Amino acid sequence: MAGHSTYVPSNGVMRWLDARLPLPRLVYDSFVAYPVPRNLNYAYTFGGILALFLVIQIATGVVLAMHYAASTELAFQSVERIMRDVNWGWLLRYMHANGASFFFIAVYCHIFRNLYYGSYKQPREVLWILGVVIFLLMMGTAFMGYVLPWGQMSFWGATVITGLFSPIPVVGPAIQTLLLGGFAVDNATLNRFFALHYLLPFMIAGVVILHVWALHVTGQTNPTGVEVKSSKDTVPFTPHATVKDGLAMIVFLAVFAYFVFYMPNFLGHPDNYVPANPLQTPAHIVPEWYFLPFYAMLRAITFDIGPIDSKLGGVLVMFGSIIILFFLPWLDTSRVRSTAFRPVYKIFFWIFVANAVFLGWLGSKPAEGIYPTLSLIGAIYYFAHFLIILPVLGLVETPRKLPNSISEAVLGPDRGIGTGTGKGAPAAPAASAPSQH
Repeated sequence: MAGHSTYVPSNGVMRWLDARLPLPRLVYDSFVAYPVPRNLNYAYTFGGILALFLVIQIATGVVLAMHYAASTELAFQSVERIMRDVNWGWLLRYMHANGASFFFIAVYCHIFRNLYYGSYKQPREVLWILGVVIFLLMMGTAFMGYVLPWGQMSFWGATVITGLFSPIPVVGPAIQTLLLGGFAVDNATLNRFFALHYLLPFMIAGVVILHVWALHVTGQTNPTGVEVKSSKDTVPFTPHATVKDGLAMIVFLAVFAYFVFYMPNFLGHPDNYVPANPLQTPAHIVPEWYFLPFYAMLRAITFDIGPIDSKLGGVLVMFGSIIILFFLPWLDTSRVRSTAFRPVYKIFFWIFVANAVFLGWLGSKPAEGIYPTLSLIGAIYYFAHFLIILPVLGLVETPRKLPNSISEAVLGPDRGIGTGTGKGAPAAPAASAPSQH
């Protein structure tokens, strides 16, 4: 980070290190003295929770990999041996399996918070794009990890998901063969997925570093969407943000511990406790719960669209639902960042959240009866939110008046600073705090 640092080494050893490798200075400037808006609420704590769970997943995953056998003949038995014979193996496995679900709970809360407060808007487009890249890597890691126990749902889930690439013109069959290591889900597939599942978390950690770097360059957003104008708008990251993050982590870990110790299999699928059998198809093949909204959109296309058959159409809709997130900063035309000051859009935002939950429920249902039709309606609204509602409302909606500054929003107009921004007008650009850039 550029800018003046206030770090002062506490002793001779730290001065010696600071002159050669200023790592303590970097930590101090990034996580102690770094200025954050004074009005951050608990919705802004999920970034820290995600960092904590990334560490948990990597630590438990490395130990589990020491005892796992990536073989179709031994994989299922090796997982059972971890549960019964490895010291604390049951705890490590339950932490890792439930940690994936809680990782996604935190990331979905983080995404919806960004959508609500407009944290993806200029100048934070790269920050948002890096976040979407992390989300994609998480999805790939979770899917490959779900295959490793080599239960019934693992095997058939891998069969269905790798089969999604086959209808893609030109490159699809080659990608499918590359993932499978052959022409069907078998030992080569399991080896590939194990290697990638081990590698991808470290790639996630690398992109997280870039994500935090981009955050420290542009500065943190806040519930008002008004940029920082002076030092009165900010407080040091420690202790103000660290105490809030710490409390949120404790509460989140308490709920996580309850699931690990009392409901360890609640978020999993019972068919995965049956060894994989290529000759017996489960009644309903479903992915883990965090993939269900996208799975519902995949199955929503049951008809051909011109030259595009239904299978390829479903694949395009599913992948498109994620790719569209990359373009979100340019699809939102509103000059006001926070939904808190956009009363009309706030209604549509909560409809969007309800629709996402609804799609998740539909994804858990069989692809028959009225469920495909409802999934199609949910998928249409999903894309309409980004392609129609966001652009149009940004142009026609009259937002509420923004506060003149963050300090005014917190302390009141008598103690606030800055000048009025006018009804519906954005706040003035942030004045750079000493260590913000």
